[in-house]
Amino acid sequence: MSEKILLTADPKAGYEAHAAEIKAAIDRVLAGGHYILGPEVEGFEREFAQYHGTGAVVTVANGTDAIELGLGALGVRPGDLVATVANTVSATLAGIQQLGAKPVFVEIDAATMVMSAVALEETLARHRGVVKAVVPVHLYGHPADMPAMVASARRHGAKVLEDCAQSHGAVVAGRKAGTWGDAAAYSFYPTKNLGALGDGGAVYTGDAAVADRVRLLRQYGWRTRYVSEIPGRNSRLDELQAAVLRVNLRHLEAGNAKRRALAARYLAQLATSGLVLPTVAAGVTPVWHQFTVRTPRRDGLQSQLAARGIRCGVLYPVPLHRQPAYADAATNLPLTERACAEVLCLPVHPGLELADVDRVAGEIIRWASA
Repeated sequence: MSEKILLTADPKAGYEAHAAEIKAAIDRVLAGGHYILGPEVEGFEREFAQYHGTGAVVTVANGTDAIELGLGALGVRPGDLVATVANTVSATLAGIQQLGAKPVFVEIDAATMVMSAVALEETLARHRGVVKAVVPVHLYGHPADMPAMVASARRHGAKVLEDCAQSHGAVVAGRKAGTWGDAAAYSFYPTKNLGALGDGGAVYTGDAAVADRVRLLRQYGWRTRYVSEIPGRNSRLDELQAAVLRVNLRHLEAGNAKRRALAARYLAQLATSGLVLPTVAAGVTPVWHQFTVRTPRRDGLQSQLAARGIRCGVLYPVPLHRQPAYADAATNLPLTERACAEVLCLPVHPGLELADVDRVAGEIIRWASA
C-alpha cells in the first residue's frame, strides 16, 4: 500500500476530528431559524473576546474585510500611509488599499521573517508623522516584536492594527498576539489554526469605541435597522460559520499544542539537514501555523518531496512590491526578497502524527545528502 499524501494544511482532517460536535452545531442553527447576526455570532464574539482575556470581538465576512474595517475604525482615510511588510499574502495589502490608503513597506527581521522593529522605527522617522497606521503581520504563527513596535508607533502618532490571520493564540511577552495594538484583524479561512468551513473574519479591540464603529461599518452604518448613521457595507459572518467556530475555538489550544509538538520534532530531526530552520524570538510562544524552512535550493526540495507524496507550500513566493498588481521599482527590500526566494512550508497541522514528521524529515535528509 502506498503511503498517505501529507498536506501542508488539512481542514478536512480538522472537520473529521470534531465532526459530531460540528454537525450538532449546524443542526442547532438550521433548527433555530436565525441565520444572520444571531445568537451564534453573539456567542462566538463573546467567547473569542474571553479567550483574549478582555476587550471586544466584532465578526466580519473575511480577514481582508477585518483589515479594512479595523483600519477604517481607527481613523485611516484615503491617501493615508500604512506601514506593513511585503512578504505576506495579497489580502493584507488589499485590506489597506480598499480604504484608498497607500502602503509603505518595512523590511523584515532576517531571523524571524516578521517585521523588523528597527526597520519600523527607521521608516516612521523617515516619513515624519505621515504614516497613520502600522500593520505588523504575525507570519507563520510567530508574533512580531509588539512591545517595541507599539512604542515606536506611539512616538510617531500612528495606530497599530495587528494582522493575526496566522497567529490565533500566539503569545509575546506574556500577552496574546492581538492584544498589543489598537485593534487586531483575524481570518478564519479553513486552513487557519482557528478555521471555519468557509470564509470568516473578526476585529478584536480593547477600545469600545473602535468596536462600536466596526459594528456600524460591517452593516451599512446601521444602529437602528434601515437607518444609516455612517456609510457602511455588508460584511457579516453568518450563523453557520459562527457555530462552527464556537466548536473549533474549544479545541484551539489543544490544536496549537499539537502543532508545537510537531514543530519540536522537526527542529530535532532537521538539526543537521543544512536547511535554515525557524527561529523563535525570546519571549515568544508561536503557534506554528506554518513550519517554514529556508534553502536556496527550495524548488528542487519541493519537487523531490512532492514526488514522495509530501505536499509543501511556499508562503509567499513573490513579495508584494514585485508583483504585477503592486510593482514598485523604487522599493528595495533585500531581506524580504531573499526570504521569498528561499522559504518552504512543511506539513504541520493537528491531523499529523510524529511519525509523519519523521517521514518528512527522513526524505529531507536523504535529499540533502544526495
